[in-house]
Amino acid sequence: MIKEKRRDKVEIDLTGPQGNVFNLIGVAMDLGREINRRRGGNYIDVKAIQEDMMSEDYDHAIEVLEKHFGDHIIMYR
Repeated sequence: MIKEKRRDKVEIDLTGPQGNVFNLIGVAMDLGREINRRRGGNYIDVKAIQEDMMSEDYDHAIEVLEKHFGDHIIMYR
């Protein structure tokens, strides 16, 4: 049986320094660039995601991060 390699998810503790909105934006940028690098193209518009995360409040930033990178992160409070 061939098993798929498990990729570890990025864990983010929203109650600590990792939960700072600027850190969350940085995580989104890093993940977006990494995904684009792996796929060999610009599949994820990291600039648009950054702008969307900054367009409203903290909860919106978390929603955008979850929407685009929910398969790659685990957030907890």
